[in-house]
Amino acid sequence: MISQRRPLADPTMMCMDEGSVLLIAADEDEAARVLGELSSETEEQFRVEWVTEVCHGIERLRGGCVKAIVLDLNLPGSQVAETFDELFQAASKVPILILTEADTETVARHAIDRGAYDYLLRRQTDGYRLRRSVRSMIQFRMAETLAVENEVAITTLNSIGEAVLCTDNLGKVSYLNQYAEMMTGWSNDEARGSPVGDVLRIIDSPENSGEDKGIARAVQVARTAKTMPCVIHGTLVRRDGIEFGVENRITSAVDRTGEFVGTVVAIRDVSTARAASLEISRVAQYDALTNLPNRTLFNDRLKQAMALAERQSKQLSVLFVDLDHFKQINDSLGHAVGDKLLRSVAGRLVACVRRTDTVCRLGGDEFIILLSQIEQAEDAEMCARKILRAVTAPHIIDNKSLDVSVSIGASIYPGDASDAETLTRYADAAMYESKALGRNGYHFFRRDMQARVARRLLLEKDLRYALGKEEFLLHYQPKVDLKTGKITGMEALIRWQHPEHGLLYPGAFIPIAEECGLIVSIGQWVLLRGCRQSQEWRDSGMANVPIAVNVSAAEFRAKDFLSGVRAVLISTGVEPANLELELTESVLMHDTQSALTTLHALKDMGVRLAIDDFGTGFSSFTYLRRFPMDALKVDKSFVHEITPNSEDTTFVCAMINIGRSLNQRVTAEGVETYSQLEFLQRHGCNEGQGYYFSHPLVAEQAVKLFETGLSCGSVGVS
Repeated sequence: MISQRRPLADPTMMCMDEGSVLLIAADEDEAARVLGELSSETEEQFRVEWVTEVCHGIERLRGGCVKAIVLDLNLPGSQVAETFDELFQAASKVPILILTEADTETVARHAIDRGAYDYLLRRQTDGYRLRRSVRSMIQFRMAETLAVENEVAITTLNSIGEAVLCTDNLGKVSYLNQYAEMMTGWSNDEARGSPVGDVLRIIDSPENSGEDKGIARAVQVARTAKTMPCVIHGTLVRRDGIEFGVENRITSAVDRTGEFVGTVVAIRDVSTARAASLEISRVAQYDALTNLPNRTLFNDRLKQAMALAERQSKQLSVLFVDLDHFKQINDSLGHAVGDKLLRSVAGRLVACVRRTDTVCRLGGDEFIILLSQIEQAEDAEMCARKILRAVTAPHIIDNKSLDVSVSIGASIYPGDASDAETLTRYADAAMYESKALGRNGYHFFRRDMQARVARRLLLEKDLRYALGKEEFLLHYQPKVDLKTGKITGMEALIRWQHPEHGLLYPGAFIPIAEECGLIVSIGQWVLLRGCRQSQEWRDSGMANVPIAVNVSAAEFRAKDFLSGVRAVLISTGVEPANLELELTESVLMHDTQSALTTLHALKDMGVRLAIDDFGTGFSSFTYLRRFPMDALKVDKSFVHEITPNSEDTTFVCAMINIGRSLNQRVTAEGVETYSQLEFLQRHGCNEGQGYYFSHPLVAEQAVKLFETGLSCGSVGVS
């Protein structure tokens, strides 16, 4: 007696047995016949499970590992289509074979329409036909499933954004995805069956035309040793001859039994990454503005040149080249013009040296040149003279002719130094010597220069701590009304009380402060201390003492400049009209629109404004009219030209007239003699400032000057 339902096997074991055939039949005799036919000892023997009701069949299907269903339509309610639909919904991926009688054949056809694989009439179904039908539908569903899986795999491989090539166990190409087709120039159909080395042609580099058999070797090794994935870099030669860098990752492919069945090669285009790497390397070694080698590459070449010179008993020279007064060009004409001038200078420097030499831009307006393998120091001197002639010739920038000069310092290997760092430092020291002695020249390193360079470095180090140690102080120089002789205000002038070198004047440390970035904080200190002193004088009972403070270019262009001025006025209580900010023409001419905005903001505060060192810059009368200035300060270099016998005083007169035409106060700086005073009075200059009236004084002495008045009684005589 056959039970209504055979006991179910362990699901794990069932899956290992590749699943079973599920028979759903209510008639025990029919079920016994089908079980016997399918389970008979033949080549097509099946493992069969039997249940009597559809609900039991659905329950069994939930356990998995059922590869086919044989459904006897002679079931209670089997005529109802919904019964089959319920079963089909539970086993949509399992093929179903219907067993039916002739009178229910129509129902069987409807079942096929709803998803069944096929049907057989019971009376026509012998064992052979039944087994063949079951085997056929299993194989069909397996092929269908495999096709779907292949389609999914191909879609996946085509969507991963990377080229994939597969080979068989003999190293023949079996598959290319779309990216691999594009990269190799082979279609999948054309490549299939070809040796992998023919389709994936890899060479060492674009300069080497010999083929690298690395791919073929890697595939062979993968076949015999089943190694871990390996990576081969090289250049892929596409079928049309185009070459580009690739990275090939080769992985062994094995089947379920662990047998080697081929390889999978993932091909990645690294040409862009290589180009980016080369560009990064170039950027790391070359200056972006001039495309000259930078300091890093220069140091490397210098060390190599020194090693070669030592082996060949030769000399070499390092030239340190610095543009003179380049900051004025940047400040007056703008950085865009300055950059073009630097490129022009770079081109002329390169034209002055041999192809074996190196011209490098260190940054800013500094260049350094390596003259390799010179016979004697005179060779370097000849090159320096050549550079001076080439650079001083006019540069045409934006249809304007610009004149510039350079200061050059030179050092010689091995005479001056035996290491690259010291040799460069000595050339730098010699360059500073050229600047100190008038610029537009060249000097070779001497031992006495070393001490001066060391002193400058120590001074820079001390300067960084001077503010914190309160080593700065202010002296005050009066400005005098040339008609009345009365003091109209004081200009605050910074001094540095150095603990070792004594009292230092601005010329000794302000250029260093500008170079090392301390000028802004020093300028802010001068503004605060000067305003505080002015208010202290007023609080002590003195009349208002307007204070004048110089403003550097860096301070004027700082983002918080305006808020800093406003904060100082509020914290000290100084009336804005008692503060006069002095700015040079070069400061104002850099980005004039931005300067105008800042100047008008200062005027809105009530602060007074003056152009300092007037006549030494590049401003035009048109710009002077636009600037909301209160005063012009004629530079002392023009005042010093006024002598008892001088006739060429046109410039001073013109400056006074310009100030009067602009309705601005004119102050002459550097008044030192009576003849200068008399000339200025005669030509209508408003104010004077200089040693003739008073040297700069400390605050206590300035108070006494207010109390006693000026000793020069001639002031005020018209």
